[in-house]
Amino acid sequence: LMIGPWIHSGAPLNVSGAVNFGTRASSGAVDLAGAFLRYYDYHLKGEDNGVADEKPVRIFVMGANEWRYEDAWPLDRAQPTRYYLRSGGRANTLNGDGALSLDAPAGDEPPDVFVYNPMDPVPTSGGGLCCDPAFMAPGAYDQRAIEARADVLVYSTPPLERDVEVTGPVRVTLYAATSARDTDFTAKLVDVEPCGFARNLTDGILRARYRKGTGAAELVEPGEVYEYDIDLWATSNVFKRGHRIRLEVSSSNFPRFDRNMNTGEAIGSDAAGVAALQAAHHSAAHPSHVTLPIVAAG
Repeated sequence: LMIGPWIHSGAPLNVSGAVNFGTRASSGAVDLAGAFLRYYDYHLKGEDNGVADEKPVRIFVMGANEWRYEDAWPLDRAQPTRYYLRSGGRANTLNGDGALSLDAPAGDEPPDVFVYNPMDPVPTSGGGLCCDPAFMAPGAYDQRAIEARADVLVYSTPPLERDVEVTGPVRVTLYAATSARDTDFTAKLVDVEPCGFARNLTDGILRARYRKGTGAAELVEPGEVYEYDIDLWATSNVFKRGHRIRLEVSSSNFPRFDRNMNTGEAIGSDAAGVAALQAAHHSAAHPSHVTLPIVAAG
């Protein structure tokens, strides 16, 4: 398994979106074609070329911008660590009071509220996209224009006092309520540099009616708080000292993901969309958090 900081299709380059990960990230630097041929020669021709003696996983660790061999994926030594969503009820935009904390809420905290209007969805800005770069450019981009929207909740740590490596699957547990019978909730993990550049790492989305799985749809009761388990897939990134770990929460990422029209009608229905009032809860009773696989230094 080889995982690089690359966009879909074409020869992998060291530039992904607006970010240059250094010459070591390119396919030429790692001789990607040679790695393929050695793999095929061993498995198809039976050549004893050392492939079986190497560790089976090779990953590119962003932030540190270096390759590393590992024994397994996900990493056995990665420690799932919860960062809790905290605020005084005004986490809207990057200028709000949203925070990520290792300390869970001890009591009540006011929820963060926003309006999701499917007629004005949060626009897609980079990410794991395919296959039309002229229409939706893939890769890493500055997310500050997205985070300036009132329908995007932003939670950040203080500037880090030491490097923090996050390598492996990322999940968000969100306790939320909506005024609609069905809606979506999205989350995005972001690395914020001291200058403010907010680099997207990985993201995910969950449709409320499928909160219990895709096997059966079940609409929600408006105003009731439900638990949403949002899969953000995986990443490998060192948040450098002085950077901040950030989580965005919203209800759309369009046109990468289809808009939820908030009506509860069958998918594909031509029913007109309606706006929904969304509330993200974070309290002792509803401790919303993101679980990050932290890898200790050394």
